[in-house]
Amino acid sequence: MHGQLVLILDEVHRLDKAKQDFLLPHLESNRLTLIGCTTSNPYHSINPAIRSRCHLFELFRLTAENIKDAIYRAIHDKEKGIGHLDIQVTEDALDHFAQSSNGDLRAALNGLELAAFSTPSDSSSTIHITLEVAEECMQKKSFTHDKDGDAHYDVLSAFQKSIRGSDVNASLHYLGRLIEAGDLDSIARRLVVIAYEDIGLANPQAGPRALTAVEAAERLGFPEARIPLAVAVTELALSPKSNSAYKALDAALSDIRKGKSGDIPAHLKDAHYKGAEALGRGIDYKYPHNYENAWVNQQYLPDSIKSKEYYEPKRTGKFEQALEQVYSKINKQKST
Repeated sequence: MHGQLVLILDEVHRLDKAKQDFLLPHLESNRLTLIGCTTSNPYHSINPAIRSRCHLFELFRLTAENIKDAIYRAIHDKEKGIGHLDIQVTEDALDHFAQSSNGDLRAALNGLELAAFSTPSDSSSTIHITLEVAEECMQKKSFTHDKDGDAHYDVLSAFQKSIRGSDVNASLHYLGRLIEAGDLDSIARRLVVIAYEDIGLANPQAGPRALTAVEAAERLGFPEARIPLAVAVTELALSPKSNSAYKALDAALSDIRKGKSGDIPAHLKDAHYKGAEALGRGIDYKYPHNYENAWVNQQYLPDSIKSKEYYEPKRTGKFEQALEQVYSKINKQKST
């Protein structure tokens, strides 16, 4: 009966090479079907010959909502769960079971079971599982942080404003709150925004480094994710600050939305088609690379706003100070 034997091996990476080699001929002959479970990278821990004869499926941790659904089923299932008990679980307690288990359903169900059988019932034989009970059974205190509520956005707001204000201690405090809430997605998004919105041209490398830290954190997962996040937050908080680039763009967008745009100067229009010259397109355009320092004085903005200046440099970092010098020199050459 080829292929009728199913062998399930948990933590299959713990098998040494000799035992893995022993399985190989039986897999090749289809004598058995192997289901191996591992928390290690199979490309590092499993015999390549076995790995090449298997299909790899990556499993991801459950979300808090997934765990809450399973808890609901366990509470109401009279055969496989604890539905034979009269249990009332508060919403705070459910949230705590779901969030403090960190994606591990078994841990959440163990905590629920402990709560159900260790909590005295009232006079009507009802067992009331509150947040305090859930905290005791999960051995972890709750953290008041509702991802969909005001508290969530208050923490994010304080987080960004502390970094913007260069208070590294407050920045790390609010990072800690977000980490305790397990909210890696919000941390990642906010750090990248801060790097470009608040640090900007004052430290241009802050953006790429923040993104690298975020990618490292997402790959590591908690608790190790806190390490690159701490590095990024400390750098962002203590970096010089500048919002000049996006403020300049906002000013340009404001003019555009108010109808202050005008026609593109003819010498800047596309001239890569037959007949463009007859229409006056691209004529008299001066190619900057043909001039000293790759710059030549010519008009780029439409006539109606040709003297408009959106960018206002800040002297808060060496990089933008250098940009400000170039900007000032160009503006002086334009006026001569």
